[in-house]
Amino acid sequence: MAKKAAALHILVKDKSQATSLLDQLKKGANFQTLAKKHSQCPSGKRGGDLGEFRRGDMAPPFDKAVFSGELLRPLGPIKTKFGWHIIKVLYRN
Repeated sequence: MAKKAAALHILVKDKSQATSLLDQLKKGANFQTLAKKHSQCPSGKRGGDLGEFRRGDMAPPFDKAVFSGELLRPLGPIKTKFGWHIIKVLYRN
């Protein structure tokens, strides 16, 4: 079972915007470009890069998606107390 992961994310306030961004990603849009333009998280300036984190460090729905979802494919929309996330898991170990 993986204990660490690294991911990119885009955080927005409403589900419809998150769904629209996910659709754009599925059509080939660049994740980091969209994160820089739309994310309301400070990580958006880094293309949504959250770096490496441990299981349990993130909000429970985010953590569950990262540690059980697919690698390198955008996941979402995922709802947390911070808003709606689109997540791209880079690796787990």
